[in-house]
Amino acid sequence: MTIRILIADDEALLRMAFATVLEAQPDMAPVGEAADGDQAVRLARELCPDVVLMDVRMPGTDGIEATRQVVEVSPGSRVLILTTFDLDAYAFAGLHAGASGFLLKNTRPEELLTAIRNVAAGDAVVSPRITRRLLESFRPHLPDGSGGARTVRSEHDERLARLSAREREVLVQVGRGLSNTEIAATLYLAEATVKSHLGRILQKLELRDRIQAVVFAYESRLVHPA
Repeated sequence: MTIRILIADDEALLRMAFATVLEAQPDMAPVGEAADGDQAVRLARELCPDVVLMDVRMPGTDGIEATRQVVEVSPGSRVLILTTFDLDAYAFAGLHAGASGFLLKNTRPEELLTAIRNVAAGDAVVSPRITRRLLESFRPHLPDGSGGARTVRSEHDERLARLSAREREVLVQVGRGLSNTEIAATLYLAEATVKSHLGRILQKLELRDRIQAVVFAYESRLVHPA
């Protein structure tokens, strides 16, 4: 199965470099290039790519807003945010907008390819522990129980009611950054059982992947930043 990829970056040389790396892979095919967020959204709607490589800083509509729109107009497309060391603050906003993960722009080609394959398969491209540390770093963005945060909490409480007690326990451990193996050991479950619980959690809470489950666990206050 060929992974169809849309490249969104305002730098032509970077788009060319990404395309060259992707074209060399037997299971990947770049199907379009976008120089800004608006074009990325339009092409995503037209081409329905499996994965969108999305730069954060682009003229006009930036990568965060473009991610939000891509997820809406092309639900089957998964977005991989591209950022730099000094732009990691965008990562939380990108995940919140519906991205399936994020990469540093200077990542090695083999890491980029692995990330694309993982995202296309429905997995996250960052480890649970890295996700947890990221969220803790940006805890000011999380609900604090005041003002509009109460509305967010109420909405999340309604969705939490859909989970069984065991599923809620699993979600707490996911939010704490544990892997499936670690959750299985903590809750004395088989790893396959944990995986099944996680699948049902994502379905019931209408979440795309594990990263969004971590975000949800923090926003619903099941897990508190250290």
